[in-house]
Amino acid sequence: MKNTLDPLEPKADKATVRRHNLSLVLRAVHDEGEATRAAVAARVGLTRAAVSSLVEQLLAGGFLAESGKTFSGLAGRPGTALRVARTGPAGLGVEINIDYVSVCVVDLAGTDRVRLTEHLDNRDVPPGEVLARAARIAARTLESAAEQELRPAGVRLALPGLVSGGTVRQAPNLGWNRVAAQDLFGEALGALRPGLRALPVGSDNEANAAALAELWFGEGGGAGERARSFLYLSGEIGVGGALVVDGELLRGAHGFAGEIGHVVADADGPECRCGSRGCLEQYAGQAALLRGAGIARDAGGPGVAELERRAAAGDARAAGALERAGRMLGLVLSGAVNLLDPDAVVLGGVYRGLMPWLGPSVDAELGRRVVSGLWVAGGGRLRAASSSGDAARGAAALVVRDVIADPAGYAERAGAA
Repeated sequence: MKNTLDPLEPKADKATVRRHNLSLVLRAVHDEGEATRAAVAARVGLTRAAVSSLVEQLLAGGFLAESGKTFSGLAGRPGTALRVARTGPAGLGVEINIDYVSVCVVDLAGTDRVRLTEHLDNRDVPPGEVLARAARIAARTLESAAEQELRPAGVRLALPGLVSGGTVRQAPNLGWNRVAAQDLFGEALGALRPGLRALPVGSDNEANAAALAELWFGEGGGAGERARSFLYLSGEIGVGGALVVDGELLRGAHGFAGEIGHVVADADGPECRCGSRGCLEQYAGQAALLRGAGIARDAGGPGVAELERRAAAGDARAAGALERAGRMLGLVLSGAVNLLDPDAVVLGGVYRGLMPWLGPSVDAELGRRVVSGLWVAGGGRLRAASSSGDAARGAAALVVRDVIADPAGYAERAGAA
């Protein structure tokens, strides 16, 4: 009989087991924020002696730090509290959007330690030039990080459009097609900082990175709990989307899931830069919002601030633009909610600040169209994104998560550099 079973993995040797256990211990301290060796041993199921040996290696490698004694209230000597180090390995996140570049560095705890944002018009600018601009901003950010004794373990780019294998397959609002973004950025950064030529560079869709930041750093909804299954919308010049299911990002068969901005809201609607007609972003993207309120569609961040000011002042045109956009958002979102059944819908990007005027019409449309009956206007399932997360921070945190998953691998790479 033909054997159809997959070949078995080779038996793990001592070095492989120790490598795994180093990650287990580091992840336990990271997740708890602060823990003693005894508490880590109880959580991961290893002996205290084994944990102590692993902790010593993580302390020597600069992954953990001791933060004083802690008392459990039980008999016995106090334990020494451990926390992830605030210096050493760090993640660099670079968000490249249509009208800005935002760069941040986070430490192993995920804390945003350095941030630099520049407002730039990247539309129809050659991709190499945009990525070189981003590399220059990243280099300046790393100079500030070095002053805090933070060393980048890698870079993650957060990019608009369809991103796969380090390439932006299509980003209509930037005018990019098949741009090898990772390679171009890595070359530009290496030319500025030769010591960073070997720095690993990864990439992801910006809405995916923002959704992960919401998952990991968000402040929760009205009940104070973070949803672990939610649909995230990133409202910028384009409208991006991402779906998180049970704490994991749903990427789709080819990594392109979440392109809700190009769901057709009206087949006879205005032409979109993607080549279709009537896409959601033609009704609810930043340009549509500003144009509807009588503000120059290319006014960027200042235009969004003006829209918010007018809405707060009761301007009828601004209120009408937001109400119309909210209805179209609700229309498209209701289809997604009926299909995917998330716990919540989270609106980020420019939508976050506009929620008081945008949210009610979105909520009403969801309540009217979602068939489960669970979506009641004012029920708290529609939420503004947290102020604690954004695409740049999410991208940087992805780098840190790679370090935590394999601290021994990072130490080997750092030693070889």
